[in-house]
Amino acid sequence: MVKLKLAFPRELRLLTPSTFTFVFQQPQRAGVPQITILGRSNTLGHPRIGLTVAKKFVKRAHERNRIKRLTRESFRLHQHDLPSMDFVVIAKKGIADLDNHTLTEALDKLWRRHCRLAPVS
Repeated sequence: MVKLKLAFPRELRLLTPSTFTFVFQQPQRAGVPQITILGRSNTLGHPRIGLTVAKKFVKRAHERNRIKRLTRESFRLHQHDLPSMDFVVIAKKGIADLDNHTLTEALDKLWRRHCRLAPVS
């Protein structure tokens, strides 16, 4: 059995404004009322993730941090199932009201939807 690495190195993150802009130009969307994941194919051979959790929707820093932590963890666990795409996770109004379990389930559902929608390479 091949053991997959479930690390979350820097190469799996969107770090520059230009990479976020690239995803925003022609995204493939999957969403629920509290969260949207935009995706766009990349040529790297692995997925990458960027997060946007606005103060406008999540007032308290510890809540924003919780949402980002759970989202990164969900991505880390699903990274080997996901297509080679750059993803931007956008938190929307009401996300702070979700408990950890509900948020994790919503993210799992959206990752599965992106796997189905992904262009077959």
